[in-house]
Amino acid sequence: MKLSTAIFQILLGPLALAGAVPKGESKITYGGYKAFRVATHNNPAAIKEKISKLSAVTYNIDNREHLDVAVPPQEIAAFEALKLEASVLHEDLGADIAKEGTVAAYEGVSAQAVPSLTWFNAYHAYADHVTFFSDLQAAFSNQSELVTAGTSFEGRTIFGIHLWGSGGKGSKPAVYYHGTVHAREWISTKVVEYIAYNLLTQYGTNTTVKAILDKYDFYILPVVNPDGFVYTQTTNRLWRKNRQTRSGQSCVGTDINRNWPYKWELTNGASTNACDETYKGLAAGDSPENKGLVAFTLGLKNSKGIKLFIDWHSYGQYILFPYGYDCSLKPANYALQSSLAAGTAARIKLSYGTSFTYGPSCSTLYATTGDSVDYLDSVGLAQYAWTIELRPTGSGTGGFVLPAAQILPTAIEQWEGQKYLLAAA
Repeated sequence: MKLSTAIFQILLGPLALAGAVPKGESKITYGGYKAFRVATHNNPAAIKEKISKLSAVTYNIDNREHLDVAVPPQEIAAFEALKLEASVLHEDLGADIAKEGTVAAYEGVSAQAVPSLTWFNAYHAYADHVTFFSDLQAAFSNQSELVTAGTSFEGRTIFGIHLWGSGGKGSKPAVYYHGTVHAREWISTKVVEYIAYNLLTQYGTNTTVKAILDKYDFYILPVVNPDGFVYTQTTNRLWRKNRQTRSGQSCVGTDINRNWPYKWELTNGASTNACDETYKGLAAGDSPENKGLVAFTLGLKNSKGIKLFIDWHSYGQYILFPYGYDCSLKPANYALQSSLAAGTAARIKLSYGTSFTYGPSCSTLYATTGDSVDYLDSVGLAQYAWTIELRPTGSGTGGFVLPAAQILPTAIEQWEGQKYLLAAA
C-alpha cells in the first residue's frame, strides 16, 4: 500500500529513531581483536573444535574452505600457538571499525529536491535510511510509492519503495530486492539504495534505464532486519540475526534467512541451537520479519509475478542461484541462469576488476535450509532467484567492515551488472 511521507514516519514510531545502547548492555568495540581467515581443508568441524576453548567470534560461515574468526587480544597468542593455516583479515578489528567511518548524519532535502549522491559517501543510521527513501520518493512521486512489508520483533517497520515506468504502477512483473537481512552486512543496504536512486534519476535521460523501468516494476526493501541493523550501530557491529527473544531461551535472535517456510525442516543447512548464528527458529516462518516478508512476496507472486529476486549480502563475491538445501539439485533453467550469471559477473568486472564466482548455492558455497532464494524459486515462482554476496573476498580486505570509501565503487559495479542482467533477462 502507498503511504504519505508523514504517515510513513509516524508508523515507524520512536523505536525507529532509537540510537542509544540498549539498557543493561555495553557497546562492544572490538579494540585489539585480531581477525583471521583459517583454512579448513574441507573439515571445518576440526577447526571449530581446536578454537572452541577460545572466546573467538566466528563471523563468516563457510563450511568448506575457510572460517573467519575474530580473536580477543588476550587470546591471540593462544590462537597462534594452534599453528593453524591462517591469514590476517584485521590486525586490529576495532581500529578498522573506526576507520569504516562514523555513522553520518543525513540532513535531508527541501521539498521535491533529489537527495545528493553524497549519501553514498558514508554509512547512516536506520532512521536516516527511512528519510532518504522518503525524500527520494517525494522527488519522483509520479513514478514511486513507499511500501511496507510488516513489522520487526521490536516494532520497526520493514520499509521499501516501489518504482514503475510506462503503463503505471503494478502493471509489469516484479524485480524484487532485499538488503540487510543479516544485520552486519551494511554495504547491501547502500547497493540497493544506489540502484533505486539511479533507476529514478536516470529514467528521463538514459535509454537503457528507461527500457528497464518500463519493463519491470521494482520493489526494493533496503533493511529487512531493522532491529539487528540498529543493534549493529548501537552495540555490536558484528551482530547477524534479528533481536527476537523466546521464552525459555537465554540467547537472542533468529537468522531470518534460515526461517523461510520452505525446506525449513531439513537438517545440515541451519542450526537448532538458539545461540548459533544460523539459528532457524522454533517453526518455519515464525519470526515476525519473515511473516511480513512472506506476505509481501506472495502479494507480488499473485499480482504480475516475480521476474527476478535478489537477496543482497556480504561478503565473498558470489552470484548464487538455487538450490541451497540440496547440493545435487539444479534449477530447471540452470543453463540460462548460468549464462546470465556469467554475463553479470563479466559486466561487474569491467568497472574495477572485481571478480565474482557463480553457481548453485549449495554446491558453490554451502548448504542452507529455509532460505529466501529457495522459497522465492519454489513457492514465489520467481523466474530467477539469486543471492549476491558483495565485496570483499576476505583476506586483507575488510570482511564485513568495508570502509566507506568502498561504498560507491561497490554500488557502481553492481549497478552496471544489474543493467546487463535486467536487459538480458
